[in-house]
Order: sequence, then structure tokens, then C-alpha cells
Amino acid sequence: MDRRDFLHHSLALGVAASATVFGAPARAARPEDPRLVFMLLRGGLDGLWAVPALGDPGFAAARGALASYPASPLPLADGFALHPTLGEMHGLWRAGELAVLHAVATPYRERSHFDAQNLLETGGAQPFALRDGWMNRAAQVLAGGSGGAHPLAVALSPAIPLVLQGEATVTNWSAARLSALPDDTLGRLARMYASHPALAASLTQAREAAEVMERAPAGPMRSREIAERLSPANGALPALAAQAARFLAAPEGPRLAVIESSGWDSHAAQAIAQAQLARNLSLLDQALAQLKQQLGPAWSRTVVVVATEFGRTVAPNGTGGTDHGNGTVAFVAGGAVRGGRLHADWPGLAPAQLLDGRDLRPTTDLRMMLASLLADHLKIGSTTVRDRVLPGVSLSGAWSGRLIA
Repeated sequence: MDRRDFLHHSLALGVAASATVFGAPARAARPEDPRLVFMLLRGGLDGLWAVPALGDPGFAAARGALASYPASPLPLADGFALHPTLGEMHGLWRAGELAVLHAVATPYRERSHFDAQNLLETGGAQPFALRDGWMNRAAQVLAGGSGGAHPLAVALSPAIPLVLQGEATVTNWSAARLSALPDDTLGRLARMYASHPALAASLTQAREAAEVMERAPAGPMRSREIAERLSPANGALPALAAQAARFLAAPEGPRLAVIESSGWDSHAAQAIAQAQLARNLSLLDQALAQLKQQLGPAWSRTVVVVATEFGRTVAPNGTGGTDHGNGTVAFVAGGAVRGGRLHADWPGLAPAQLLDGRDLRPTTDLRMMLASLLADHLKIGSTTVRDRVLPGVSLSGAWSGRLIA
């Protein structure tokens, strides 16, 4: 299967139709625009497993069997470290391209995946208080100039996730393992749907995306390798990251991207090398490496946010895992990041310092971190952030310029 075949056979795009935002036509992306990638880890990442607080005097007692690692954790700063599988991310840290935020969470303090993910994707203060996603609202603001209805945002998923749903024109990309199609299939579909505005627009977006990918340099990951890595058995996250990077690196491509990763629940045996959590951490590490590699020069204008809906309990449960908790960790990577820094108003791990006697106490609202990036990286005014993108979130002076170089 050559590159053109792979694109024609496996590219599936859907478009949320809206040609205008705030009464003005959406503009096309510009090569010099900043890029933002939101990587959503669904299931609840154990932040203390990914970034252990080794310097906390209560760490070993609080974590029990989970205080030991199969290899030495990779040192960061102030007594914190990275899980030993996160070698590529440690390289980003040393290069000043990774910042770590600990003891973070949305305002949600219960333990429902559905409610917590809703808050993380909408940017609201209460579950289901908002109907659209904060990243779509950011796209609405960015697309407020002149030009055509060119989507500034893409989701690397079969369906558009909530964080990208809303009035702004967005699109999605999904690699489907389809049987071979005749060479003229797309042209015949175009003629068939010519009189149907919505379907014609979706097909046009698909063909434009195929052309973007056709012109993009292949890099070290060839088409067959991408197809193989997109197989669920091999873990799709690094290949999806590579595809997202190629879209963002294209001069006429989108500037915002969402990548989803599921399976971050860790209720049992999370410390063993064969556990899903260990595999997921390794895939996350590879995904960030792929983003940097495939973005090329555009990496210098890119920020990647890695976040999850909530953390886990501090102490392990009876099956060697951890249950749903609160405080967790987030990562901000990219060539535009003021990296090599750990941001934590650390609450401590002594029993009296835990939330409800069981959870890492959150001390930083994840939405403040997002507001900082929207203002400093995407250059959206703080008032607009508060009024339109993250309603009610006022960017504090302490976060201004904190994450962006």
C-alpha cells in the first residue's frame, strides 16, 4: 500500500458545519500561527505514579507498595521525578520543553468519569452546565477574521469529542481499515453529493485533508508503518500523534488538535510491568516524541497539553491498584513552553493533609493553566478568555507568562 492508497482507503473526515462565528466568516490558518494540541487521557491518571513526590516525607508511608518502582525514577526538581518509562519526556524536560503541574484538578470533587470528563472538556464549574467545548470556543475566537470556512481545529478520532463541539467549524480524522476502493471513488462520491450542502462540504474537507497529507513529508514513519501502528493491538496513540503533527505542520492545515487516549483506569495491579498503566505511559512518552519529530520547525510554535479528568487515591487498594480520586498531574510540552519547571503548591501527603483522608488535595484549578495558555500562547485577551472561552475564569497575575517562553 503506497501513501496515496493509504490516504484514499483509510481517511475518514467529518465536519461540524458552521461557516461563520460571532457573525464573521472563519479565516484560513496562517503558517506563523501558534499550534495547540490537547491530549485527553480518559480514565483518571494516577499522578503520583507518573510523577512521584519522592521528597515528601510522607510519600513512602502513604503509597505503600506503590512507593517502589521497577527502575529508578527520572529526577525533575524539588524532590519530584518522572516514572522511569517516560524517558522521552525527561529529554524534553532537560531541553526546557516540558513543564509539569502537580496537585491539579478541575473544580469537580466527586468520582464519576462522565461528570469529570464533562468539566474537563467544557471548561465549566459544574457538570453539564455548558453545552459546547472550551477548545471550540477558542476556535470561534481565533476564526473571527476574514476568509473562508476553513477549519482551524481537528480531532484525531472517529467522532468529534465534546471539547471540540460547538459553533466553530472543526473537522475530524480517523483511520478506518477499509477494503481497497477504485481510484475514482472520491470523484464519483463528489458528483453524487454535489447537490447536498452538508455532505458535499464533508467530502470536500476529506479531499483537502488527503491533499494536505499527500504533500506533507513522509518522515521516518512511512504509510504502511502508520497503518500498522494504528491497529488497536499495537497501541494507536503514537501514530495518531504523528498524524496530528502532520496536519498541524502543513501550511494550510489546522492549528488546534485533540488526541484522545482511553484506558487510564488503574484499579488493580498497576505496578507490574505488564499492566495497562505501564503500557499507556510508554505510549504517551512515544506520542510526545512523535509530535516533536513530525512537527519539525512548527514545534517551536507548539504547545501540547496533557490532562486527565481526575487522579487516584493515594493509598493502594486491596488489589494493588488505586481507586478514583481527585488531585493529579498535568503536562505542558512544546517548543513554545517555558519548560524545565515544576509548578506545584504542594499540599503534602501526611494523613491530615489528604482530601477526605484518601486523595491528593488539589491546589491548582486546571482551568487556570488553560487560561494562561489561551492568553499567552494563542494571544486571546484575558477578558475574552473569561467571558467567552472559560466562563468565569479570571487569569491571575501569578499565571501570566508562567508557561510560555
